[in-house]
Amino acid sequence: MSFKDKISSILFRPKKEEEPDETLLEEQTHIPQEAPEIPAAVPDDPTHLEMPSDHPIRQLHELRQKEAGALPYPRLCMDEDGTFPSELLDKEKNRLQASLKSVCGTRWKAAKGRTRGKHSKKKAESEAPPAEEEELVMDARPWFHLSTDKIYAWMLIFPPIGKGAEVTRDMIYQALAAQNISYGLDTTLLDRAAHDRERYFTLYLVAKGKPAFDGRNGNIVDYFPRAIQRVLEVNEFGQVDYTALNLICNVEEGQEICHLIRPTEGEPGRTVTNQEVPAKSGKAVPLPKGRNTEISEDGDTLIASMPGHVEFSGSTFQVKPVLDIDGDVDFSTGNIKFVGDVNIKGDVLSGFSVKAMGNIYVGGVVEAGSTVEAGGDLTVVKGILGDGTTVIRAGRCIFAKYIENATIFVRENLQTDCIVNGRIYCDGEVLIRSGRGSIIGGRVWAAKRVSASAIGAKSEVKTSVALGGMPCATLEKDLVRKKLKNLAVEMEKLEAQLDSPAKTSLLGKVRMKISVSENRLKQLEEELDNGQMEMKNQKEQDSGRMECGVAYAGTEISIGDEFLRLRQETHQCVAKLLCDEIVLM
Repeated sequence: MSFKDKISSILFRPKKEEEPDETLLEEQTHIPQEAPEIPAAVPDDPTHLEMPSDHPIRQLHELRQKEAGALPYPRLCMDEDGTFPSELLDKEKNRLQASLKSVCGTRWKAAKGRTRGKHSKKKAESEAPPAEEEELVMDARPWFHLSTDKIYAWMLIFPPIGKGAEVTRDMIYQALAAQNISYGLDTTLLDRAAHDRERYFTLYLVAKGKPAFDGRNGNIVDYFPRAIQRVLEVNEFGQVDYTALNLICNVEEGQEICHLIRPTEGEPGRTVTNQEVPAKSGKAVPLPKGRNTEISEDGDTLIASMPGHVEFSGSTFQVKPVLDIDGDVDFSTGNIKFVGDVNIKGDVLSGFSVKAMGNIYVGGVVEAGSTVEAGGDLTVVKGILGDGTTVIRAGRCIFAKYIENATIFVRENLQTDCIVNGRIYCDGEVLIRSGRGSIIGGRVWAAKRVSASAIGAKSEVKTSVALGGMPCATLEKDLVRKKLKNLAVEMEKLEAQLDSPAKTSLLGKVRMKISVSENRLKQLEEELDNGQMEMKNQKEQDSGRMECGVAYAGTEISIGDEFLRLRQETHQCVAKLLCDEIVLM
C-alpha cells in the first residue's frame, strides 16, 4: 500500500459502534423478581420469634426491599446475651409475638393504602386527570415492648415508607421519653442501633430494670431430733440389741436446744419506667419454747433451764425431768410415780409399780405381779416375766426382749423376740421377727398387722390372732364397765350403813369415782362408734394382715366377724380378708 493510501485510511476510517452502557442495559432489560423467602426462626432456639408466611412483617420487609434495595433479613431474637430469665421466656414470648403482629399489621395497612394510590394514578393516566393524591409518607418508627413486670424493654425500628425520614439517635431517645423508659438503658446499644446497617427489623433488648428480691424466711436449726425413730434394727444374726435403743435425749442446764436464724429484709427492684418494685421481707418464726426452757438474752437461742430429757411435743421443745434409779425398784425405792422420764438400771421387782408421764427404760426384767405404765415409750432390755397378773401399758411403743404371761396395752407398735401366753392389745403393729420370733399361746389383737416367724406350736396349743378394730379402746371400755359394777355394789353397801360422818365422806368419794368412770365410758363409746364408722368405709385390704413363716395347727385367726381355725401346719402364711372371707395366701 502506498503512503497516500495509508494516510487516507487513517484519516477516513469509519468509527466503531459505541457499546451500550452495561448499567443502562441492565435497567432496560431488568425484570422484577420476587423477593427471596424470609427464613423462619431457628426452631431449636426458643428465644427467636416465629414469623409465619402470613405475618405482616414479611410484607413490610418486601416493601422496604423494593424501595431501598438490598436489606438484611429480620432478626427477631429476644435474648442474644442469655441474660433473660428462662422461666419467663415462654410467657413473654407469646405476649411479644402478639404485640408485634398487631403493630406490624397496623403499619402494613397504612402502606397498602399508599400502594393502591399509586396504581390508581397509573391506570387513570389515559383518562381524565383525577384529583391529585398526596403520596403517603411515613417516617421511621422505633417501637417498644415492655415485659409484664416492666423489668425488660425491647425495641424494633420500622423503616420509613416513601420519602419518610430515616431513624436517628434523637428519634430513638424521644420515643423512649414518650414511653417513660428511662432506667437501665443500654446506651451503647441504642447509639449503635441508630447507625447500624441492620437497624431495621431487628429486635433489641434495650433496657433492663432491677428485679425485686424477697427476703428469706426465718428458720430454726435443731440440735435435738424432733421425731425419734422407734424401730429396732435386726442384725445379720437375727438378733436385736435392746440396750441400743436410747429414747432419752439428755440435756444439761444451760445447754442449747435449737438456734434461730432471723429473716432477711427484701431488696426492692426498679422497672425500666423508673418505678420501684416492692419486695417482701422474710417471715419471722418463733422459737419453739416449751416447759423448762428459756430464750437467751439475744433472743436467738433456746436453752434448757434444767437438766432432763428433751422432747418435741406438739409445736414446742420441752425438757422433762429424768428420774435415775441406779438399782432395782424394790423396798428401797417403793412404788414410783413421776411426771417425767424414768431410767431404771435394774429390775422392777414383784409387787411394785412404776408410773411415768414420759418414757420408761428398764435395764433388767419386769417381774411377775408388777405394774408398769408409761405415757411415752417403754423399753425392757431383758424382758417381761409375768404370772398372769402383770399389767404393762404404754402410750406409744413397747420394746422388750420377751413377753411371758403378761397383759400388754400399747397404743402404737410392739416389738419383741417372743410372746408366750400373752394377752396383747395393740393399736398398731406387732412385730416378732428377731430371735425366736414366736407367738405361743395366748391372744394377740393388733389393729393393723401381726408379723412373726412362727405362730403356735407343734403341740397345737391354742394361739389366737385377731386383726382390725380398736383393741385398746375396746378392752378399756370393758374394764370401765367392770369398775362401774364394782362401784355400784360398794355404793349399795355404804347406803345400807347407819348415817355417820365417815359414811358421808365415803359416799362422796364413791360418787366422784362413778362420775369420772361414767364420763370415761361415754368417751370410749363415742371413740368406738367413730372407729366403727371409719372401718365400714375402709377397704378390705386395710382391715388387718397376718404374716408368718409358719403357722401351726391350732392357730385361730379372726378379722372382724370372720373366724378361721387352722387344721394343719401352713408355711409362708399370709392371712387377710377378701370378699368377707379370711384367705391364706
